[in-house]
Amino acid sequence: MMIRHPADRGGEQRSAFERFAEGASTFTSSPVFFLLCLAMVAGVVVVHALELDPGWQVLAGDCMTAVTLLLLALLKNSELRAERAIQRKLDAIAAAMLEVQEGAPGKAHDDLKAAIRLEEEI
Repeated sequence: MMIRHPADRGGEQRSAFERFAEGASTFTSSPVFFLLCLAMVAGVVVVHALELDPGWQVLAGDCMTAVTLLLLALLKNSELRAERAIQRKLDAIAAAMLEVQEGAPGKAHDDLKAAIRLEEEI
């Protein structure tokens, strides 16, 4: 299996993972998720403050670690998609500007129009 940049996968159709990552990104930037994180942190503080069995302390810490790792993966995926979308837009702008200098708009002009709405595809 070849590992490719997230923006290069699947062409026009987004994969199930890309749809999941986009939905998860939207959810993790919501106030509801922030409140869930606050509740998790409060739970860890309570477990340690009450000096519960070390097994509970380890479980609380492991849950926090797992959530952190998943959020890191989602953040990196989102960052790569945004980076590639910006690069495609810059490439389309540069090509369209060259086309305009050389004469009538053509393929680069169409590519620029497509790149303007790129975030919806990626």
